Amino acid sequence: MSINRDFTKRACINFEKEAWHKSPADGVERLYLERDDAGETAIATTVVKFAPGSKFDQHTHDGGEEFLVLEGVFSDEFGSYPKGTYIRNPKGSAHNPYSESGCVLFVKLRQFQDSDIQSVKIDTNKEPWLPGLVDGLSVMPLHNFEAEHAALVKWKPNTIFNPHQHWGGEEILVLEGVFHDEFGAYPKGSWLRSPHLSQHRPFTKEEGALIFVKTGHLN
Repeated sequence: MSINRDFTKRACINFEKEAWHKSPADGVERLYLERDDAGETAIATTVVKFAPGSKFDQHTHDGGEEFLVLEGVFSDEFGSYPKGTYIRNPKGSAHNPYSESGCVLFVKLRQFQDSDIQSVKIDTNKEPWLPGLVDGLSVMPLHNFEAEHAALVKWKPNTIFNPHQHWGGEEILVLEGVFHDEFGAYPKGSWLRSPHLSQHRPFTKEEGALIFVKTGHLN
């Protein structure tokens, strides 16, 4: 099943309106945002839902695994991670994932650069916010490697950002509020992917917004 694999085109999905698909593990479902047709070894961007008490078989991350806990508490043999935890498990790592209370994750599989071997675990509930490039923006850097950058960005109501071009593309997941640009309005649950050298003028209205954003990884 190939979904949104033309990286020259803009993609936009609100996952709160999409259908869930069964995984090989009982109680674990997936919603596909981007995926090639390689089955269980696919390069994929998904939303994954663990029902309470469910688990996934032990597995090795042959191309790396990056995820953000959106709801609940995710666990493996190394610890338990609440909503807001950002994790990068590099190529060759392995674990036994499960959730006692249930959880929802935003997951990117097999998309690490070969030389990006850093393991990352960040509880964003405890990290400081830094000033953004314009008034009304706060930024929490999560990971930087060569041209690739991942961060949380908090937008106060009625904030306007500079028009800009995306070298290496841009990927956004709206976590809270409503994010806007000249092409539309994107409420919580919206996933946007803009290609290399695309451009836009983002802003917020009275709701403000919290987004997860990655840039530089789609060239």
